[in-house]
Amino acid sequence: MTIRVLLADDQALLRATFRILIDSCDDMEVVGEAADGTEAIDLVRAHRPDVVLMDIRMPGTDGLAATTAICAEPELSETRVLILTTFEIDEYVAQALRAGASGFLGKDVTADVLLDGIRTVAAGESLLSPLATRALITRFLASPTPGPPLAAAEDLSGLTAREREVMAWVAEGHSNEEIAQTLFLSPLTVRTHVHRAMTKLRARDRAQLVVIAYQSGLVQPPPPAGP
Repeated sequence: MTIRVLLADDQALLRATFRILIDSCDDMEVVGEAADGTEAIDLVRAHRPDVVLMDIRMPGTDGLAATTAICAEPELSETRVLILTTFEIDEYVAQALRAGASGFLGKDVTADVLLDGIRTVAAGESLLSPLATRALITRFLASPTPGPPLAAAEDLSGLTAREREVMAWVAEGHSNEEIAQTLFLSPLTVRTHVHRAMTKLRARDRAQLVVIAYQSGLVQPPPPAGP
């Protein structure tokens, strides 16, 4: 199955570079290019790509607004947004994750990392390293935000004890393999628990499950580092 990718970046040269790279792979293709957020939204509606490579800083409608709009439309629920950013940790990235983005990459990543990232997100996984997850949670996700949270403590009542336990490990930024080793489970069993929790909480993907874990109080953010 070919992964269909939409590029959203205001730099034409960068889009052209990404297109050449992605189209050189047998398992993926670029189906459209957008120079701003408004165009990205329109093209996603038209082409229904599997993954959108979304730049945050674009003129007019930026990547954050575009991500929010795309992830809010039920008809586009199969489209994953992968944020591209100049900075590894960025407030806008955290806001995009709240809106439903599946992860982020720095623009200075290698070609192999970018392509693997697209494949990871297309498969329904999130692209969040443990370091990035903890930093984002500490600095932004645990702070008050406009609008209602994705989930409250009572919304977790439908989860089993094991699902809560696995979800907490996910919120710490651990992979399925790491969780499996810690809890003496198979990676497949861990994956099943993660997907059941996502289904019960109506989480778009693993990244949104992380947000829910902190907003519901299942996991507490670590205290800020001292001076």
